[in-house]
Amino acid sequence: SPQVQPFLPQWLAQPKRVQKRIRDNLCPIRDVPGIHPRLLKKLQMNGIESFFPVQAEVIPAILQSANNGYLMGQGGYRPKDICVSAPTGSGKTLAFVIPIVQVLLDRVVCHVRALVVLPTKELAQQVSKVFNVYTDGTGLKVVLITGQKSFAKEQEMLIQKKVTGYCSLADIVVATPGRLTDHIRQTPGFSLTQLRFLIIDEADRMIDDMHQNCLNQIVKAAFQVEDDSGSNMLFQRTKPGPVTAASSCSPQIPLQKLLFSATLTQDPEKLQQLDLFQPRLFTSVYSEKKALGDGTETEQDAHDKYTLPEGLSQCYVPCDLNSKPLLLLYFMLTMKFTRVLCFTNSREASHRLFLLVQAFGGVTVAEFSSRLPPSERQRTIKEFEQGKIQLLISTDATARGIDVKGVNYVINYDAPQFIRTYIHRVGRTARAGKAGVAFSLVLRIQERRFLRMLRDAGIRDIKKHPVKGRSLKPLVQQYEGALCKLEKTVK
Repeated sequence: SPQVQPFLPQWLAQPKRVQKRIRDNLCPIRDVPGIHPRLLKKLQMNGIESFFPVQAEVIPAILQSANNGYLMGQGGYRPKDICVSAPTGSGKTLAFVIPIVQVLLDRVVCHVRALVVLPTKELAQQVSKVFNVYTDGTGLKVVLITGQKSFAKEQEMLIQKKVTGYCSLADIVVATPGRLTDHIRQTPGFSLTQLRFLIIDEADRMIDDMHQNCLNQIVKAAFQVEDDSGSNMLFQRTKPGPVTAASSCSPQIPLQKLLFSATLTQDPEKLQQLDLFQPRLFTSVYSEKKALGDGTETEQDAHDKYTLPEGLSQCYVPCDLNSKPLLLLYFMLTMKFTRVLCFTNSREASHRLFLLVQAFGGVTVAEFSSRLPPSERQRTIKEFEQGKIQLLISTDATARGIDVKGVNYVINYDAPQFIRTYIHRVGRTARAGKAGVAFSLVLRIQERRFLRMLRDAGIRDIKKHPVKGRSLKPLVQQYEGALCKLEKTVK
């Protein structure tokens, strides 16, 4: 029977296309309309002269949706929600930081007006850093809540208690889901009733079951009626619905959702849960029709669901279980790979591999794992970026979305089981238009499934890269020595 195409709402079926070739489509920052001179100056001070395609499209869209300021009176239209799907490293963070800082520049009273929710501490930290750069000197306050500080300390950063009631110390809050939910529930005076922007970064991860509840709580808190002193009664928000005399008499603060992801789900039912308002989708994840000489086109890549960075070369190495550690050592020592980010499928596997490479010697190696405290993870990344560490071994949980500068190679030590995992891993290299190589070590029994997974996602340019047994021979003796050494330490 013919496959039933799921019914796609218009906005998903006909998105706004964003050029995926970053380097050929840079847009000078002065050519993007409506950016505040103060922010243009900041961008230049940070060495940014051009925007990437995603930024050039999305920044004006967000600014335009707020061109009456962030309060809307009668007759003002509610801004449309925005979804952005673009490859890793294409500049999504700046695409929301710039317009949000600009919209809030002329705020008078401090309230939480922008909330950014991210799945991991590292990502949250990264994003709050960018916000700090662009709010510096503006009087806008950015607060990071990820549980790195004590709960009480975070409360002190968020709220001040005065005789007249509570007042907010944050305009922009950057948070991870668990900690945010705790504050919504347990921090007196922490209010989202003035929230204007809800940014969900790495949206596909956030829509997953565990965080869905968090999103519901945010929205519930945003539409809560405040009645502490009656002072806020003027800005009551009514849940979006039919306009009645009552709901149109006072100005409304609209709540606009901005979703960003490298692998934004195209599943309408999942997106339905987010309860989006007339959403617009910006995407660089699409097929460019291949024009044939005779003027006809083939739609051969109509189902390219994902885009990979342009400068990325992909290879896979068929191997068996015993030769995997040897292959990694061969790449590092014989082929002299530098700045390698290596992925395994579990924390245990990462740790074991780290100990093994360390015992073998000759490679500066570190592990990047959720068992390490954040301060140590920051240090490790820094040393990797400075070239002091040549091999960084990590799990997906730790490395998701993290922007590590100068990764030359990604090695999938364990072949990823899902296409999304593959996209995110290999997207750690070849960022911002640079070149990079991804190697996947694939067991012979996994080979067919692995290739089919890539083919189904429209990825056809992966090359087979066999490594001969005799290339690994010189490493065997020392490797066996390392194994013995390891067994002793483990015992």
